[in-house]
Amino acid sequence: MEMEIEEEEEQVPMEPPKIHRLDDSVVNRIAAGEVIQRPVSAVKELVENSLDACSSSINVVVKDGGLKLIQVSDDGHGIRYEDLPILCERHTTSKLSTFEDLQSIKSMGFRGEALASMTYVAHVTVTTITKGQLHGYRVSYKDGVMEHEPKACAAVKGTQIMVENLFYNMTARRKTLQNSADDYSKIVDVLSRFAIHHMNVSFSCRKHGAARADVNSVATISRIDAIRSVYGVSVARCLMKVEALDKDPSSSVFQMEGFISNSNYVAKKITMVLFINDRLVDCTALKRALEIVYAATLPKASKPFIYMAIILPPEHVDVNVHPTKREVSLLNQEIIIEKIQSVVESRLRSSNETQTFQEQAVKPTPSCQMVSSNDSNRNPSPSGSKLQKVPVHKMVRTDSSDPAGRLHVYLQPESCGHLERNTSLTAVRSSVRQRRNPKETADLTSLQELIDEIDRNCHSGLLDIVRHCTYIGMADDVFALLQHDTHLYLANVVNLSKELMYQQVLRRFAHFNAIQISEPAPVKELIVLALKEGNLDPECSENVELNEKIAEVIYLLS
Repeated sequence: MEMEIEEEEEQVPMEPPKIHRLDDSVVNRIAAGEVIQRPVSAVKELVENSLDACSSSINVVVKDGGLKLIQVSDDGHGIRYEDLPILCERHTTSKLSTFEDLQSIKSMGFRGEALASMTYVAHVTVTTITKGQLHGYRVSYKDGVMEHEPKACAAVKGTQIMVENLFYNMTARRKTLQNSADDYSKIVDVLSRFAIHHMNVSFSCRKHGAARADVNSVATISRIDAIRSVYGVSVARCLMKVEALDKDPSSSVFQMEGFISNSNYVAKKITMVLFINDRLVDCTALKRALEIVYAATLPKASKPFIYMAIILPPEHVDVNVHPTKREVSLLNQEIIIEKIQSVVESRLRSSNETQTFQEQAVKPTPSCQMVSSNDSNRNPSPSGSKLQKVPVHKMVRTDSSDPAGRLHVYLQPESCGHLERNTSLTAVRSSVRQRRNPKETADLTSLQELIDEIDRNCHSGLLDIVRHCTYIGMADDVFALLQHDTHLYLANVVNLSKELMYQQVLRRFAHFNAIQISEPAPVKELIVLALKEGNLDPECSENVELNEKIAEVIYLLS
């Protein structure tokens, strides 16, 4: 019987739950939690409002990562006294009037939700003054409405908004945001991004009670100066400019300019600062495309620093696709990303000819000043500091044109007595460099035909590699490593040298300058050697005697 009763109960259909209208306070708090997800969301919304107000200076003060206090002050045009009663109501804005206005919107704010959302999850106080007023007004808001009438107060030009006790009525959200250091770093990151894009605005961000600001930028006319002041010299010196432009209405219409890091920039994670029509946004597809380019072109610098500002017609951008306006939708997005990716790849490949290594400081002193480790141990420095020995595998050349960066610096010298010989060798090399123009040839048809044959069979690509390559070092007794653009080549030095000497002899035929050597050359012995080379049996005694007689005659005639 009990089993039958249970089966009958299971067969009874459940009634559908009743739908009821939520209370406005619940709706607003749910919406507020979606718009203001973290303290950095509130800071971003307030800073964008300040920029829309044509501010030239924006100051941010944060306490406990923004949970206790967020204070944003600007010198913009302020808020009219008549607008204060509806300032924090939902969907009240001065940015647009009709839905069609979204097609041409240029301001960063447009929904009228940010301030209203903050009043549902925090205590908001606004102090503002407009041009021509003798004093300002201060008013507090809660749940979208004023808590009291605006009070007259002393104020400086612009608006100051204080957001206190953020998420005080959302216990679960507040508990997940207890790491104030993490939230503050996110706020600093957002302010840094705004600072390098809006160069005509001064930004500052500091913790409450701190004397020193963590972001402190001043208005400038140079983008690279703005990046240098915010991200430091080490980042700015590794950047190169990149630009792209497309005016074809059938495919895409956009303009892009920015800075990307070169092979000298090394970081643990990518930093991408992207502004589309002056909006700070994220674009996962573009970021991924650029990561692929860097991974393929610069594997050891695959975590780049990228700043890009893209300008498109307002009607080609849908800004109303994300609650926090972090993302936008672009017309012909795939085509735009592909063209930007192509421009960046081309820029990286054309600029990746040199790289600065920080493994060791190369001293410009002669190689004989290098002291062996045994001598160093026997003769310690007066200060007691030990010379740090650099491992062989970290000894790298930094510049092929710098004598201090050439390979002979790293070789252990036999003795310093070779300096005189090197001086003599330098004099000989200087004399050789003073030869006549190698393009001049002797008046010999056969010689000119040989040169023309070389020019006809010349490979343009190989010639460019040999002409503009950078010598890295010897791989063994025959092969050497050469770098050209982003490629590394293994070259047969013996064959290259033979071909070089052959072409040099042809092009400089009859134009070699006389070289004076310290001791006269034994002409007679040289003639004998030349005759022995032409003999089939040079060891034959008859040939030896004949060669000596011929050499004697030639020597006397000369």
